[in-house]
Amino acid sequence: HNEAETEALGARLASVLPAGSVVAYQGGLGMGKTAFTRGLARGLNYKGRVTSPTFTIVNEYEGGRLPLFHFDMYRLKSPEELYDLGYDEYVYGKGISLIEWSEKMEYLLPEQFVEIKIKKIQNIKIRMQKQKRQMRVKLLQKQF
Repeated sequence: HNEAETEALGARLASVLPAGSVVAYQGGLGMGKTAFTRGLARGLNYKGRVTSPTFTIVNEYEGGRLPLFHFDMYRLKSPEELYDLGYDEYVYGKGISLIEWSEKMEYLLPEQFVEIKIKKIQNIKIRMQKQKRQMRVKLLQKQF
């Protein structure tokens, strides 16, 4: 599975996400989370450059069908860091919130969210499981 295919999956997801959606990512370094985000941004008709917010915690992308807020929890040490940025306004607002390394602050996620798990395996599979009050999307990706 290559980067273009990962971006295409993100774009497909963007086509069905309503305003206020939260997408929680899990996956190791270099697994394609940012590529998936680029695709999702493109699927929302955002035309600018999309980068990882590793050092800024959140990047905002406006100008598409909906605003896109891309969080990276990798370096966070406490929830206060998020609340200082206005986390609730983003997550409970009218845009799409993407949260990388969501497992670090899982207890701060809203009741309903889409979960993306990216793993390296020999074949790519997408499985959707609906659970009570939560939809999980597991993206399993082979090393490229």
